[in-house]
Amino acid sequence: MDYAQTLDFLFNQLTSFQQVGAAAYKPGLERIAEFCCAIGNPQQSYLTIHIAGTNGKGSTSHMIASVLQHAGYRVGLFTSPHLKDFRERIRVDGEMITQQEVVDFVATHLTDTKRLGLSFFEITAAMAFAHFAEQDVEVAVIETGLGGRLDATNIITPLLSVITNIGLDHTDLLGSTLEAIAGEKAGIIKRGVPVVVGEHSAECDEVFASVAEKMGSPLYFAQQCFGVVGCGSEGMHNSFALRRQRDGEEFDVRLDLLGDYQYNNVVTASAALDVLHSHSPLTISRKAYFEGLASAASTTHLVGRWQVLSRQPLVVCDTGHNAHGMRYVAKQLERLVVSHQRVVCILGFAREKDLSQVLPLLPRTAHYIFTQASSPRALPAEELALKAAAQGLQGDVVQSVAAALEHALKMADKEDAVFVGGSNFVVAEIL
Repeated sequence: MDYAQTLDFLFNQLTSFQQVGAAAYKPGLERIAEFCCAIGNPQQSYLTIHIAGTNGKGSTSHMIASVLQHAGYRVGLFTSPHLKDFRERIRVDGEMITQQEVVDFVATHLTDTKRLGLSFFEITAAMAFAHFAEQDVEVAVIETGLGGRLDATNIITPLLSVITNIGLDHTDLLGSTLEAIAGEKAGIIKRGVPVVVGEHSAECDEVFASVAEKMGSPLYFAQQCFGVVGCGSEGMHNSFALRRQRDGEEFDVRLDLLGDYQYNNVVTASAALDVLHSHSPLTISRKAYFEGLASAASTTHLVGRWQVLSRQPLVVCDTGHNAHGMRYVAKQLERLVVSHQRVVCILGFAREKDLSQVLPLLPRTAHYIFTQASSPRALPAEELALKAAAQGLQGDVVQSVAAALEHALKMADKEDAVFVGGSNFVVAEIL
C-alpha cells in the first residue's frame, strides 16, 4: 500500500470516530494491550504524562510538550483529532511522523491488526507508542481519545495524570451525568501516580477525590495551586499574571495561544509542570517554562484555537464544538459583537451534537451563515438553520464551507468580524 491506500485502510476499513462517530468506538484495553505486547511494549520505553478531559486537553497537552521541549527533553506528543493531516496526531519535538513510517507500520502489522480487530484509534495509539520508542523520546505527552478508563491510551503508567475539566459530551458513550463522565475520566488515575484536576466542579470534585484516595494518588486541584491575578493581550499573545498559591510567588506569563478560555488551560498546565518539577525525575527551569508557554503554538504547531486568520476584516476560527467549550467561545463572541460593527458567524456541526445546549449560548445579534463540512457526520445546513431559527438565530444557508467563507467576506467590511466554528471539520476546511 502507498500512503493514500494506507489512509484509506485506516479510515474506511477500520472505521474511525472522526468519520462515523460513536459507531467506531471500541471500549476496552485487551486488544491494544495484546498488540503492544506483541510489538515489545514500546510505551514502556520512556516517561509519559497522560491527559484527559472534556475540553482543553489539546491546548494543555501542547503547552506541557512545548515547555518540556524547551527544558531540553526529546518530547513525543500524541493528540486527536487531526485537522488537515493524519500525521498531526503523532509528533516528536514538533515534527510529524513521516508518511513512509505510517505506511511501514500499518503494512508490518496488518495481520495482527485484522486478527485482533483493532480500531482506528487503537492502531494509531500503538503507532505513536512505537514511533516515540524508535525516535528515542525521553518523555511523551499522551492525550486520551475518548473518556479515560477504557481509552486505548490507558495502558500507560504515567509520571502524572491530568484531567482538564468535565462537561456533558459523548453522553451516549460516557454517561448522562457529570458524575458518570467524571468517573470515566478518573479511570486514568493510576496507583500512587499524582493527578492534577484543572477546573473545580461541585459535581465532580468528590468523584476525583474518592478515586485518588482509593488509588493512593496525590491529588492537586490546579486552581488551588495557581491563581490568575491579571490577564490581557499583547498582539498575538495572551498575557497572564499567575500567583503560585503555596508560596505567593507571581509569574508574568505570555502565551501564543489566543482565546480567553486559555486562562483555565494555562493554570492547569502550570500546576502540572510544577508537580512534575517537584515530584518527578524531570527538571523544568523557569526559562523553559516561560519560553515554552510563549511559543507553545509555534513549537508544537497547534492550530484552530481562537486562531486569527486575518485582521481586516478580523477572521477568527475555533474548534470548540460542545456546550462546555462553546460557553467560553460564546462569551468571546459577545465581546466581538460589542467591539465590531458587525459579526458574521459561519457555523457547522456534527450530526450527533445536542444543539439544544449549544445554540442558546450564541449571540442573537450576529448574522449567521449555516453550512456543512464535507464529512458523513456533518449535520445538513438546512437542518441546522431550522434548529438555529428556533433559538432566534437568523442567517443564510450556504452548502459548502469554502462558499460560506467567500459569502461572509463579501458581506464584511474592514471593521467587521467573521467567526468560523462549531466543528473540527469546518475549521479544518477553512485552514
